[in-house]
Amino acid sequence: MIRNRVCFDLKKAAVNLLKEADIEINGNRPWDIRINNEDVFERTLRGGTVAFGESYMDGWWDVENLELFFEKVLSAHLDEKIQPLKLLPYYLKFLFSNPQKGHRSYKVGQIHYDIGNDLYTHMLDKRMTYTCAYWDSFQDLPEAKTLDEAQEHKLEMICRKIGLKEGDRVLDIGCGWGSFIRYAAEKHGVECVGISVSKEQVKHGNESRGDLPIEFRYQDYRSLNEPFDHIVSIGMFEHVGIKNYRKYMEVVHRCLKKDGLFLLHTIGSPVSRKAADPWIDKYIFPNSMIPSPVQISKAVEKLFVIEDWHNFGYHYYLTLMKWYENFNRSWPLIKERYDNRFYRMWVFYLLSSAATFSTRINQVWQIVFSKEGVKGGYKSIR
Repeated sequence: MIRNRVCFDLKKAAVNLLKEADIEINGNRPWDIRINNEDVFERTLRGGTVAFGESYMDGWWDVENLELFFEKVLSAHLDEKIQPLKLLPYYLKFLFSNPQKGHRSYKVGQIHYDIGNDLYTHMLDKRMTYTCAYWDSFQDLPEAKTLDEAQEHKLEMICRKIGLKEGDRVLDIGCGWGSFIRYAAEKHGVECVGISVSKEQVKHGNESRGDLPIEFRYQDYRSLNEPFDHIVSIGMFEHVGIKNYRKYMEVVHRCLKKDGLFLLHTIGSPVSRKAADPWIDKYIFPNSMIPSPVQISKAVEKLFVIEDWHNFGYHYYLTLMKWYENFNRSWPLIKERYDNRFYRMWVFYLLSSAATFSTRINQVWQIVFSKEGVKGGYKSIR
């Protein structure tokens, strides 16, 4: 009797919370939530976002249009209104330790990037570029019509922003499967070194590099100590962690030649945080952390001049929706290696992430740095 009363009260609390986002339980609109297990209310209100994501993975609830559901949840800031004490140890981990240091920096490679090249081959573009694409026209390039075109737009824009010229030696910190270093070598005649904490990415890269003057290394950025004409980091800074931002920038500074440029491409938040969403940390990107402008600017103080800061966060919404379409369409081809819980986890990840960009809660920044300022001024490229 007491448990029934508690469950009723928790369901009532959930109904009231969802009303703030114009979401009805078992309603008829595409964004309304359909409940398959009534225990979901207690599970979520006691366990926060981790429990909410896990309950979706377990099939306890469904939504016809999950991305739109998340847009409404995030716009109403419902995720901030459920912070159970059960999650306190998670936040204390980031407060009192450095989870991105030493051997722990390789964990994200093992958990996320090494799960299977077949998954990423089917989900991503032909170059396997696992970062935000650029869909707008710029300079002599027209508006992108496909994911392949949009990713090449992004790669070319980076090359132009750092002023690549034939013969340059370029470092890519967090090179993924090598889309940038391959592109730069093919199109601009440069020599490239890419480092990654994913064994699968490095293996794939070295086995398929052909005659290109590129090198893939299984290496943490902290051990770098050699000169490069330019340095880029595309979608890796989210794994560095606030306690390591300064060290990261010091490594880039010691490896970048005096007149070189450093381009940082990263997801960013207008709010300074010290931990990621607990569900994302547990299932997708362990020990990840999204930086804020204040955290980045503090990390580069007395090291770099900020030459350019380009925000095109909405493009990541477009990119993620394309990844979701590719993943969903290709699922019958790869599902033998995974299971239905993985499928629901990946859908939850892609569509909840897309909503953070459509609501502009998260941004995408490309920031160009120089050591002593570009003589005559830096010319921005859009």
